[in-house]
Amino acid sequence: MAALLMPRRNKGMRTRLGCLSHKSDSCSDFTAILPDKPNRALKRLSTEEATRWADSFDVLLSHKYGVAAFLAFLKTEFSEENLEFWLACEEFKKTRSTAKLVSKAHRIFEEFVDVQAPREVNIDFQTREATRKNMQEPSLTCFDQAQGKVHSLMEKDSYPRFLRSKMYLDLLSQSQRRLS
Repeated sequence: MAALLMPRRNKGMRTRLGCLSHKSDSCSDFTAILPDKPNRALKRLSTEEATRWADSFDVLLSHKYGVAAFLAFLKTEFSEENLEFWLACEEFKKTRSTAKLVSKAHRIFEEFVDVQAPREVNIDFQTREATRKNMQEPSLTCFDQAQGKVHSLMEKDSYPRFLRSKMYLDLLSQSQRRLS
């Protein structure tokens, strides 16, 4: 079993180690972070849209390229699990099948919330325990408290650093250059 997990782990480790060769906020090649076809996506991203990301954290989260850029930034800080958990919760809330709801809830809990989870998010003991209790009878709202804590953490901590980062400033600069 461990041998089967090694290739995935090694790939993840290579990705993380690859980030060490760059300063944590100095990435100006956005082709790797944008969804769809990168060059076409970058051309479609307007300066106005990228500038609006600074209006509020929720504006950033409502824009698919904003999410992609923020995720790339979080990867440089080794904290992408926060956004991935938030996104998993958003997707979870769209679940309509009761059978799928229970299995998805347990998968999210085991991946992000449980103590020593592979991508454990930073939440307090009370929130973790309240979420654990919610797992007894999972519902569409079972992660709301934990998701709110993670949202608040990203909004107060990572988001301001993202807006000051070379990565975001370079993205703005690139989008403005296309207009010139």
